[in-house]
Amino acid sequence: MENLFRLADQDQGFFQRKWTLVNGPVIVGAGPSGLATAACLREQGVPFVVLERAECIASLWQKRTYDRLKLHLPKQFCQLPKMPFPEDFPEYPTKRQFIEYLESYAKHFDINPKFNECVQSARYDETSGFWRVKTVVTSGSNRTEFEYICRWLVVATGENAERVVPDIEGLAEFGGEIIHACDYKSGEKFQGKKVLVVGCGNSGMEVSLDLCNHNASPSMVVRSSVHVLPREIFGKSTYELAFFMLK
Repeated sequence: MENLFRLADQDQGFFQRKWTLVNGPVIVGAGPSGLATAACLREQGVPFVVLERAECIASLWQKRTYDRLKLHLPKQFCQLPKMPFPEDFPEYPTKRQFIEYLESYAKHFDINPKFNECVQSARYDETSGFWRVKTVVTSGSNRTEFEYICRWLVVATGENAERVVPDIEGLAEFGGEIIHACDYKSGEKFQGKKVLVVGCGNSGMEVSLDLCNHNASPSMVVRSSVHVLPREIFGKSTYELAFFMLK
């Protein structure tokens, strides 16, 4: 892909600045949405660049999810364009299976993100009609700033990329351990302990179940009323039935 870009370097000791003209879209994020966008562009013969701040694809799945996680929807609603899940995968693939699927997806469509590039800003230049996307790569004492100039920008950073921790009065004085769901891996270390889970979304529900399975004693705090639905009705996914009814 190097022949698609024009590259200029300015070396100034430990500080380097580079700029690249991209003959196609810049995609920010190498999660499922970013990979799907890249694959569809590849199928149409459109060049692109994928920027990812972590050192791997789908970093949210690989680094910030609990061990027992499975897809909460049937696999046919979660597969990416142009490549279905393997037939031998279960209806609700595990975390490891989903990551393997994403890695094989990237390999199949020859998607090679630029890892460890953190986007600092993206500004649209109305005069030229181009986006100017600035990134930073830090390696030891070296700090390299890149600027990508492109006509199209796709932001695929995800809705859950950043943790949200409410400012709860008295939390700073609490003497016990406080963790966000993205740092929770397993209930093994909480065996025999009382644990308060704040929130009853998919993560809160499943973390509570995992704690029970590891002989902990979880309690759950919910700020509003809760509607609990079964995963399946008459052998069909509740989501699938809801989707059918919406039509």
